[in-house]
Amino acid sequence: MQLTTIDWLIMAVYFLFVLGIGIALKRYMKTSSDFFLSGRSIPAWIAGLAFLSANLGAQEVIGMAASGAKYGIATSHFYWIGAVPAMVFVGVFMMPFYYGSRARSVPEYLKLRFDEKTRGFNAISFAAMTIFSSGISMYAMGLLLNLLLGWDFSLSIWVSALIVLVYIFLGGLTSAIYNEVLQFFLIVFGFAPLVFLGLKDAGGWSGLQSRLTEVATSNGYAPGAWTQSWRWMGDPSSNPMGVEVFGLAMGLGFVLSFGYWCTDFLVVQRAMAADSMQAARRTPLIAAVPKMLFPILVILPGMIAMALTQQAGQTGFSLPVRPDGGYNYDLAIPMMLVHYFPTGLLGLGLTALIASFMSGMAGNVTAFNTVWTYDIYQSYIRREASDQHYLWMGRMATVFGIVVSVGAAYVATRFNNIMDMLQLVFAFVNAPLFATFLLGLFWKRATGHGAFFGLLGGTLAACLHHGLSLPRGGVVGVKGGWIATLHLYPSEMAQNFWTAIFAWATCFLLTILISLVTRPRQTDELVGLVWSLTERPREEGLHWWQRPGPVGAGVLALVLLLNLLFW
Repeated sequence: MQLTTIDWLIMAVYFLFVLGIGIALKRYMKTSSDFFLSGRSIPAWIAGLAFLSANLGAQEVIGMAASGAKYGIATSHFYWIGAVPAMVFVGVFMMPFYYGSRARSVPEYLKLRFDEKTRGFNAISFAAMTIFSSGISMYAMGLLLNLLLGWDFSLSIWVSALIVLVYIFLGGLTSAIYNEVLQFFLIVFGFAPLVFLGLKDAGGWSGLQSRLTEVATSNGYAPGAWTQSWRWMGDPSSNPMGVEVFGLAMGLGFVLSFGYWCTDFLVVQRAMAADSMQAARRTPLIAAVPKMLFPILVILPGMIAMALTQQAGQTGFSLPVRPDGGYNYDLAIPMMLVHYFPTGLLGLGLTALIASFMSGMAGNVTAFNTVWTYDIYQSYIRREASDQHYLWMGRMATVFGIVVSVGAAYVATRFNNIMDMLQLVFAFVNAPLFATFLLGLFWKRATGHGAFFGLLGGTLAACLHHGLSLPRGGVVGVKGGWIATLHLYPSEMAQNFWTAIFAWATCFLLTILISLVTRPRQTDELVGLVWSLTERPREEGLHWWQRPGPVGAGVLALVLLLNLLFW
């Protein structure tokens, strides 16, 4: 790619802007609460956009486009059943516990509801997950800059990591949140022209459907496998995702979806930074509205790339081929940018991609430094230090987290779709954790021993299932089969869904069984931590659009309509 002065200028302005935000906010970082939770002062609409944008990192933008090319419109399930219902659940049911308990993190809530060992287990597993997720963002950025600009892969990772380090080190969570809002608008304005130009080149929606019918039939699937989201889910062999209705609904729609949006501190942290309980509850509902429309911006370009590749001789566009002979789906968005965008617009599109990387990495780093400082360092290493010491430790954790993430970036090179790797990580950490939260919130009898050994058992079940299974065409190692290959799945995503199901079910059952034979906590100790013992937030005098229940019902009705339209 040959960038002009205008393209470089757009990128330079963006870099200066994000660094400027960090520098401007440094003087407000006076306490650890300011650094880790923005002093709980963020307005609802800003927290809502940050809640959404924290999940719009490079792994989301590039990974969803890659999945759009690899699996077709079935990727929309990650939004329409794999995100929006869970986001509504968070706003209506979960935020009163998180915000009302004044917990500083998700692991700290687990300590309040269960015990110290449950908090410790989750803190360590979550810290490891954020490192892997941040590494995936780094890998995506290194891949992007290497392909588009010819920069060295390793140099690209370290330079971009340094920029994120500076503005998080200076401005903490507040810096990340305001940069995430900026990134949201950059992605919208940077990718909307790409969708328009690509769809026009493909002959509109009808032309795209026709081309993707050829893609489906040439790969041995039903004609509408790439353009119909539900119709071919009855049989795993009929759709490219290789999953049936139960595996999709249970694995993605329930376990992975609710496990991520309800328990992942990366996104919950944004809502916890809101300036009031009502704002915290509205935060995920505000985010859910644009979330359901984002498949147009991030999945459709991947589908267009696959359609154009099918007729490369006519279109002049083709996805790159990996050494193993398969397409490199992760390059769908970058290659589309190169193919369609002229000078200036190319700089804007590239800046939008860079912004998505910055957001994804910064989100993971801010979650990591909070959990490390409060739930590991303060709890087990140095309990009685001053607030200024914990502020200093948070900044040191930022440096450490970024450095370790670089190593995780090289692990991600083993996958041809980074979304596959990301969902695998979630299956190990978030899936069993959701079972713990579900029982803890709605069953007073759940005990700390049950929660801890349930979490441990669920994680081990995920390890066992992954070690005994392998996706078709996968090599034993990171992709599974490292114990023995007893079962082959049609795809990596199908394997991920079932890994999550086994992890959740094991944790759920173990927690119940162990809780029934161990002593529960006294009822008065659970006030504000269990649904039946918590006073409902007051909504008297509020209009219907200010109350989470009616708004959530409206959001669910809209997402149901989208599922029916693309059935």
